[in-house]
Amino acid sequence: MLEWLIDLDTALFLFFNVTLSNPVTNFLMPIITSDNLLRVGYGLTMILILWKGEARLRWLVLFSILTLTATDQLASHFLKPLFERARPCHIMENINLLVNCGAGFSMPSSHAANAFGQAAIFGLLLKKVRAPLIIFATVVAFSRVFVGVHFVGDILAGALLGIFAGLIFMLLFKQFERKYIKRAV
Repeated sequence: MLEWLIDLDTALFLFFNVTLSNPVTNFLMPIITSDNLLRVGYGLTMILILWKGEARLRWLVLFSILTLTATDQLASHFLKPLFERARPCHIMENINLLVNCGAGFSMPSSHAANAFGQAAIFGLLLKKVRAPLIIFATVVAFSRVFVGVHFVGDILAGALLGIFAGLIFMLLFKQFERKYIKRAV
């Protein structure tokens, strides 16, 4: 069974990374997956919410930061060393590697965990932006396959971690909101 899953994951990786490779994705995906761009975008979004958002959204920024910290730390410092799965760019030849391969392990994708964690926590509260957040998280997550540094299984594991963390922190936010925010208003 495990061998079948590994073969499927390899086939899916090759489909996205090699078969679907084209000048447009080769140009866009390294930009989409850029750590610096994602950090700046997240930071500017949080600043905008703190500046222009209602009190409830300003408090949600705190829970967003907690979600991001949890997903990033769990993926990078606990789960990756636990699974010790090599990145495709470390073990496969003739792939479309568009960014630095990185020295760390592959499972789960921190990018996917972080993006889906944010999509979950904001999407659960703000129904109007739920679909765009899910689309954005999916594009960020799959950019990691297109650039050659993650298998599809890594993306799915990261997405599940992010969704789970987003749900947990949304539940904590709801408790906090009932106890403190409603009273203050």
